[in-house]
Amino acid sequence: MQDKYLDAVIVGRRHLTDRISEFLIGAANGVALPLAEAGSHVEMRFGGAQGRFLRHYSVVGPLSPDQPSEPFWRIAVQREDRARGSAFIHDNLIVGSQVRVSRPLNAFRLSRHRPHHLLVAGGIGITPIFAMARSLLTRHENFSAFYAGMDRAAMAYADELEALCGNRLTLHESRTAGLPDLDRLLAAQPQGTQAYVCGPPAMIDALVAAAARRGWDPARIRFEVFNAAHKPEDTAFDVKLKDGATIPVGAGTTILDALEAAGLETFADCRRGECGLCTTDVIGCDGVLDHRDHFFSDADHEAGRQVTICCSRITGRVLELDI
Repeated sequence: MQDKYLDAVIVGRRHLTDRISEFLIGAANGVALPLAEAGSHVEMRFGGAQGRFLRHYSVVGPLSPDQPSEPFWRIAVQREDRARGSAFIHDNLIVGSQVRVSRPLNAFRLSRHRPHHLLVAGGIGITPIFAMARSLLTRHENFSAFYAGMDRAAMAYADELEALCGNRLTLHESRTAGLPDLDRLLAAQPQGTQAYVCGPPAMIDALVAAAARRGWDPARIRFEVFNAAHKPEDTAFDVKLKDGATIPVGAGTTILDALEAAGLETFADCRRGECGLCTTDVIGCDGVLDHRDHFFSDADHEAGRQVTICCSRITGRVLELDI
């Protein structure tokens, strides 16, 4: 069976903003990597021989439609306020560092033959949106883009996106302009517009709510959540299995990652709380379930009978699962 992960090496790194750095990932054997489809992401394992961290990063791709195909995959990583995951990358990965990386996965594809596309990015959510803008431009499709951040200095690829999109792009600096008026943004779109949004959960929820107020079909808003599985205040806990075994889940690790590291067979796809494949029955919990998925309804969350182990956690010490 083909190994899910490729041996890879960091072949380039540069500073984008105070908190964001760009990394170029090449194959360890020097073979050129294929161009990733717009919206794709890769799973990257890093942190020693066992790859104790696993994170998902969207592939940005070439920064200009005129650039030849790149032999590497370009990602951008925002450093979060904790000494795990992204902080490890910023502190330790340099040119020559070895990592393992999956082949590109895509659950955030562009639709074909829409009258208009609206691309909405918040913060580091620009990474898949940039690739989409480049793809739409190459395909000569109608689109507009909206990129929000605290200020331009904190917005990765702002200059490159402006050069790419021209007057199709609106840059929104929240520090001076306040929160974006998403109702107004949607009101200005042509009939039949398909929207794509990637950014903080609050921004995604606000755009979905604005679309609902305007009577949009929910299918016209496609979104990708980043960093749903990790928060600075996360703490470690244990997962108890049906056979009595206990699996520790570290503060910077998901339940799914911990189970896989322990050698258990699991089922998962998106690893972002969107597809529902990793849904697992809950037997008991000594604390509160912290649901971070976009698969279950609010009523499902309230019932607490199941949990998506790729991103959700608990605030207690022990979670018993039907595994």
